[in-house]
Amino acid sequence: MYSGGVDAAERLIESTRVLLWERGYVGTSPRAIQAHAGVGQGSMYHHFDGKAALARAAIERTAAELRAAADAQLGADGPALARIEAYLRRERDVLRGCPVGRLTQDPDVMADAELRRPVEQTFTWLRARLGAVLAEATAAGELVGLDAAATAATIVAVLQGGYVLARAAGREVPFVQAVDGLLALLSTHAAPAAPAG
Repeated sequence: MYSGGVDAAERLIESTRVLLWERGYVGTSPRAIQAHAGVGQGSMYHHFDGKAALARAAIERTAAELRAAADAQLGADGPALARIEAYLRRERDVLRGCPVGRLTQDPDVMADAELRRPVEQTFTWLRARLGAVLAEATAAGELVGLDAAATAATIVAVLQGGYVLARAAGREVPFVQAVDGLLALLSTHAAPAAPAG
């Protein structure tokens, strides 16, 4: 619930983000959004054409934040493997799942091209961003013998699967194991260290 200082449109978007993550699209009614945001029906429809338009704004915001958080680690200085490890090990609410990845399990979001688009674009961007970091590492001789695009897709799949395994188990251990296993596999492609000398 929000109070003064934040405009109604912003409160509506943030409330929708929270409720989509907790309840999914069908479980997020306009009335629940309005109650969570502390605004009336007139305010909601003044700022948005309806629930779908508000959900799209919320999903786009969530996707933009996910991209910014990923880029903070992937775009940092340092070796590629260290940047990928920082991305994989960053603090996450593992048991709630990925706020974008969870949307792929929502049939109403996936059935609506406008709601699905920012989800698809985010995963396309993430695979490309990881692929660029891996290609950079290969070109610099840091990693050898891997296909950057295929490995990037694998990283995203393992991360999303780790969320699923952790949620199914009700604990973070399977997520951590998935990340540890992925990093161990990636380390087998690290270029041999040059002999000291």
